[in-house]
Amino acid sequence: MPEKKTRKRAAKAKRQGKSGSTQAGEYVREEIHHVRKGKHGAKSAKQAIAIGLSKARRAGVKTGKPKGKGAQKKARQDSARRGRKPSASRSRGASKGLKRQSRSAGSKRALSRQAKGAARRRSAASRSASARKAARTRARRR
Repeated sequence: MPEKKTRKRAAKAKRQGKSGSTQAGEYVREEIHHVRKGKHGAKSAKQAIAIGLSKARRAGVKTGKPKGKGAQKKARQDSARRGRKPSASRSRGASKGLKRQSRSAGSKRALSRQAKGAARRRSAASRSASARKAARTRARRR
């Protein structure tokens, strides 16, 4: 369950007209914080981010849907399961599994590596467009 502070910050971002990914970023930040605090671990920074995005989607944040065949199949299964009570034993098992994982997924080094890898997968044109957009929004704020 996301913390009240996180939900408030995401709601504020929504009121300001920020994108879904910015709103979801609050949930991802919370998840990274949980890993760093030792509430649970994660296999990788990518998993910690995925958990945060999943929480955001459940909270009603309109984020982009995961791409790929496996994601489409999972989406169908999830929609078929919607409305049903989640399995307590499965939920408990997932929590136990996360608690056994390493806490290093929340380290600056792990997050930096994840961000650099994600940027590398994007095209030069896409990165350039993001930089131009950032420069425009910076200019507007002055």
